[in-house]
Amino acid sequence: MDLEKIKKLIEFVGSSRVSELTVSQEGTTVRIIRENNAVSPHAPSSQARPVPVTETASETPRAREQAPASVAAAPALSGVVAAPSFGLFHRAPSPGAAPFAEAGDEVRQGQELFIIEAMKVFNTVRAERSGRIARFIANDGEDVELGQPVLEFE
Repeated sequence: MDLEKIKKLIEFVGSSRVSELTVSQEGTTVRIIRENNAVSPHAPSSQARPVPVTETASETPRAREQAPASVAAAPALSGVVAAPSFGLFHRAPSPGAAPFAEAGDEVRQGQELFIIEAMKVFNTVRAERSGRIARFIANDGEDVELGQPVLEFE
């Protein structure tokens, strides 16, 4: 992984509400954790599984088997869950897969709700509380902004 990509990832974490980001590429893993409003890159880890990086025109990063790069809690105020960062909103873990949750589903605290894809990094967003999903405000594949409402609890 080149230095420019690492700098962009640090800038991304610094300008978003993502508190932790782990990215693996070509056998190198970089982990960035925001502590006390500061961003600190951690040394590469040998424990993480490498993720293939090669890409063809017909293959998207979501099509490859890979673990989400980061996990963030979805801010839930007044029953509305807002995007914790900018990026593409995905309701399913991969194209053609069943969505993490549907309108009307009862979800538990910590359950995966959706993914925000930014700069080829997939951030899995989990529920901060238990409840029933009333509706999805954002559409699958739609660009969302930081703080934009994406789903609503009953």
